[in-house]
Amino acid sequence: MDAIRCTLIDRKAELQLELGRLTAPPSSGAAVAFGKRVGEGTTEAVERLSTTATARSLTHSIADIDRALVKLDDGTYGICDVCGKEIGAARLEALPAAARCVECAGRS
Repeated sequence: MDAIRCTLIDRKAELQLELGRLTAPPSSGAAVAFGKRVGEGTTEAVERLSTTATARSLTHSIADIDRALVKLDDGTYGICDVCGKEIGAARLEALPAAARCVECAGRS
């Protein structure tokens, strides 16, 4: 379980760095505005908007990792949060932060 914990903690650190990069304020002097014509300001605004979805995804992944760490601490790691059955080893190897088995994950 120590190897799993290290993997999760390392991945969380990577995701937090990426999230910090994505959510950093634009450099000074960067115009973020919407206009009627496509220009640098509009392009920058569109790029910033596209990072929103990525930032949300990273935030969700960090929350999944936090959940997996809690499950490690309370002895329920590898048990599906929905049905209570074991999560397959192959799924946990591919997605160490998985909190639901394949069947339950497919239902949402």
